[in-house]
Formats: sequence, structure tokens, C-alpha cells
Amino acid sequence: MKEIADRKQFQHYMDKYGLGEVFTEALTPYLKLYSCDQGELICTQGEPATALYVLVKGKLKIYNTSPEGRTLIVTFQNPLEVVGDVEYIRAGEIINTVEAVSPVHMIGVEYRWLRKYGGDHSPLLHFLLDIITNKFYTKSTSMSFNLLYPVEIRLASYLLSVSFDEGDSQFRGSLSTADLADAANLIGTSYRHLNRVLRKFTAYGWVERSRSGIVVTDRDGLRRLVSRNIYE
Repeated sequence: MKEIADRKQFQHYMDKYGLGEVFTEALTPYLKLYSCDQGELICTQGEPATALYVLVKGKLKIYNTSPEGRTLIVTFQNPLEVVGDVEYIRAGEIINTVEAVSPVHMIGVEYRWLRKYGGDHSPLLHFLLDIITNKFYTKSTSMSFNLLYPVEIRLASYLLSVSFDEGDSQFRGSLSTADLADAANLIGTSYRHLNRVLRKFTAYGWVERSRSGIVVTDRDGLRRLVSRNIYE
């Protein structure tokens, strides 16, 4: 994670999402704009939480690991979203691992400044309440209902999420061969079954497979299959 020392770009995001009304004037000097590269971890489940981040550009992948070691996708997030909000309220460790799917920009602020200058600021509290409410609704559906979908739907949704970013038309991601086992785990299926479904997708012309990985070649074909992306 790198700080972007560009106040003009920072102000652009503040104005675009109306964040000037969310954060107090006293808190603004402590807000910083950060960038993260594709594949970079923003935070890891179980680590201490020290800052809140507002996603203003790019896409994030959120996943959770159970005590038994099973890892499942919670959701993919697009702007405007928040990382570290639940941890701020609960004063606890990071709940989920968060990874940048595409190049990401976030506005961050340390908890110590948030508590000092925004702890009783009504617009900020309402903003966090709205974000957290939606987050728990999303998690409850994704961790249970989404597993009831066929693997074809889950894999197609996953491929669409990691390959495209609606906020960046130039972004084209892919699923590397080395990550196939992790992908199977994340969508709740076996590596063997995932490969069977990939062969089917390849035969339909929806994806292209090489030694390096999987690339989506027919986005509309996958979209017709899923009707809606169950992870977003």
C-alpha cells in the first residue's frame, strides 16, 4: 500500500462520493489517499485493525477462513465501500482477508484520529451504519445461499468478478493456473470438479485456457449463464 500525495485527486474522490459531509473538518487533515496493486493484500483475517479505508476506485475480494481451514468468498466490493468499519465499532481484530482484484484507490484514516475527531459525528455514524447493515446482509446470503447455486454459476460469477472491473473499462484480469486450487476452495468445490466445469466453459468458447491460466473470451456468454453475479 502506497500513499498518493496528490491533494487534487484526493479532493476529486471526496467530492465525487460526498465524503466531505461524512468526515468532520477537523478530521480531514488526517485522511490520506492510498493505492494498492492488483493482488495486494489490504488486510488479513486475525491481524490487529488500526485504520478504516474507504474504497473509491477498483475492486476488492473479501474472503474468510474458518477454524477448520476452509476458505470461502464473502463478496467482491466496488466503490463506495469501507474496510475496517466493523472492526472500528467492535475494537476487534480483522474479520476477513481483503485483496485488491484490480488496481485500487482508498481513502484511509487511523482509528485514533477517527475516534478523536469523528466519534460523535452523526453523519459519519449514519454512514457506517448503512455500510455495516448492507455488509452483514451480503455476508449472510453469500455464506449460505450462494453455496446452493450450481458450481457452474459460482465459477462463472467468480471469473466475471476477477476478470472485470465496472469502474475501469481497461482492466482485464485472469485466473492463473497456480491459483486454480485456491479458486476451487473459495467457491466451495473440489479442484477436480472445477476443472470439469472449465473444460465445459472452454468448449462453449466462454474462456480460453493456456499454461499460464484462464482468460474470459466471451463475457456475455458467462453473463447469460449467471443472469446476475452472485458475489457482487
